[in-house]
Amino acid sequence: MLLNNEIVKKGDIMGYMIGVDVGGTFTDFSMFDTKTGKLLHFKHSSTPEDPSKAIVSGILHVLTEQCIKPEEVSYLAHGTTVATNALIEKKGARLGLITTKGFKDLMEIGWQKRPSLYDLLKTKPESLIPAGLKCEVEERILYDGTIKTAINEDNVRKAVRYLKEQKAQAIAVCTLFSFINPSHEQRIKEIIKEEYPEVYVSISSELVPEFREYSRMSTTVLNAYLGPVMEKYVHRFEKSIIDSGIKAAPYVTQSNGSVISIAETIDCPIKTAVSGPSAGVIGATYIAGQCNTDKIITFDMGGTSIDVSLIEDGKNQVSNERLVEGYPARIPMIDIITVGAGGGSIAQIDEGGALKVGPKSAGATPGPACYMRGGILPTVTDANIVLGKLNQKCILGGRMEVDFELAKKALAEHVCDKSTLSLQEAAAGVISVVNSNMIRAIRVVSVERGYDVREFTLMAFGGAGPLHACEVAQEMGIITVLIPPSPGTLCSLGLLMADTKFDISRSNVMIAEKANLPTVQGIFKQLIDEGNNMLGKEKVAEKDRSFSCTIECRYERQNYEISIEVGDSMTEEVMKDMIDKFHKEHNRTYGYYNENMRIQMVNYRVSAVGTIEKPDLTESVIDPNAKPPKAIEIREVLFDGEKAYLPTNVYQRTDIRPGCTICGPAIVEQMDSTTIIPPKWTAYTDGFNNIKATYQGGAKA
Repeated sequence: MLLNNEIVKKGDIMGYMIGVDVGGTFTDFSMFDTKTGKLLHFKHSSTPEDPSKAIVSGILHVLTEQCIKPEEVSYLAHGTTVATNALIEKKGARLGLITTKGFKDLMEIGWQKRPSLYDLLKTKPESLIPAGLKCEVEERILYDGTIKTAINEDNVRKAVRYLKEQKAQAIAVCTLFSFINPSHEQRIKEIIKEEYPEVYVSISSELVPEFREYSRMSTTVLNAYLGPVMEKYVHRFEKSIIDSGIKAAPYVTQSNGSVISIAETIDCPIKTAVSGPSAGVIGATYIAGQCNTDKIITFDMGGTSIDVSLIEDGKNQVSNERLVEGYPARIPMIDIITVGAGGGSIAQIDEGGALKVGPKSAGATPGPACYMRGGILPTVTDANIVLGKLNQKCILGGRMEVDFELAKKALAEHVCDKSTLSLQEAAAGVISVVNSNMIRAIRVVSVERGYDVREFTLMAFGGAGPLHACEVAQEMGIITVLIPPSPGTLCSLGLLMADTKFDISRSNVMIAEKANLPTVQGIFKQLIDEGNNMLGKEKVAEKDRSFSCTIECRYERQNYEISIEVGDSMTEEVMKDMIDKFHKEHNRTYGYYNENMRIQMVNYRVSAVGTIEKPDLTESVIDPNAKPPKAIEIREVLFDGEKAYLPTNVYQRTDIRPGCTICGPAIVEQMDSTTIIPPKWTAYTDGFNNIKATYQGGAKA
């Protein structure tokens, strides 16, 4: 257990607030005591076969150790990988589809654009709908919402009975132009409930009422595919929480960085596709705000993967559509790039004799070889132990022993014996390769989108992030790295910082002109009313509700849109300002604009936010004369770019006072992570106990 020196302001909620982030290797916990204003952090081995086991056992461990009664827990939120894993492993529900006659093959046709332009043999993503379970029904709604062909209810009943005979566990419904007129989809849903009441149903007009039928159908199919899996998990999780004695109703993180209730999670499981990583970005945004740093690239490295995102002007970036296992999901998600590069990533020599690292991971079981759980393959963690960067005796604040000899043996047998590399070269090579993989991910969210990475600070968190961040930053030309007080549990802390949020949208293509103002105002009023109803169901008080509106615009005859914020009301002046912003943003994004072209408004979005009471970290007094503490040991460490091991001071993070500066090479250990300060770097601890590492060798040109 780690009790940080983090002190927070007490809010209105009385009791204990707990955030839980489930990772592939460890499950992280952050607990806020509203009475004393202190934060506690804890890590517990994950249980991939049933994530709820690690959640409940970890919570009970913390409560028992701190002599806290379960009923004193007033708030519980957790990030889940259940939806993500079900998609990756293709373990979703047996799924059927009902759609307009002539459109049953839309999931296979997809877009005109190919995933790899010049690779004609590139395989398409595996179909989520079994052969023979796509059903067509007679009905047709036109682009303006008028009904051309009335729905044939006999057709629908026949299709539902067929899917029932085929033992479909879920049914996705997506008909043409249902985002304009949902009456046919709603009637199909009613018939399904009459004929097959136990089946899970997802209809596109309720989930994503927007145009572009392939994206709409794909999102609906993904949601239905995950529905029964998520329903089973959350009910089991909810029962486990009740059985533990905790009376607070648990929340689950959405991919947009907010939290929602269990009931909402069952209805829209696709909203949790990047649940865990999004909480880390929320925590990073909060920390960046404390430090008055408005340009951040997040670097969240755990045991299985690394998640990278970009924060500009203090705001995380949200994409309204992204590919999930090869299929478009038109759901607002924090823009996060994930790469299979974590502490548990397995190193191997491939058939061509090259050293490869990842994407396969040793996970929690059997884990890295040094964990002594039966793992025999070398991982990034094993390499860091051989190089001296990780404690060679124990981790997790001494709670978990590691075996240095097993790490050496794994590298020797599976890398050295299959190549000409020495043990030292093999370990250094593993780190070099995994760092290169992570650099590519950072380039995707920054350089490839027109950003200059040298203007950004790299914020490192996750159990392994601070181990690699300075060396990765130095290679990228980034000269500042920010490391939070508890980097290994920032995702679980982020869960305590998250609000409730619903993103609601409508499509209606029209020109941005005064004559269309009443229509736009009507759409936003409808969306805000809908948001109010949703926040009401989540029991958010009216004083804690707020709304923000955006419109996705484009020039006429374009096929891509740019989101423009318009505040919480739409007036003639706001529309003029929106048009001006669109021209400027189009110029920034694409290098040109044309004031003579008419602008179309396409999608209208409202974010309905319910503010939740949260911890507020306060600043400690900085001692200008603070000196580095006494090193707990001096360890021989091999740093990137160095040819020999260097004697390196190892410090305990809790011993470092605000205002203290430490010169590299140095290592800072704590329960949830280890921070590497390479040669030519200095590390300063601020009043919030963040470490700000700065490269003294100068920025790359």
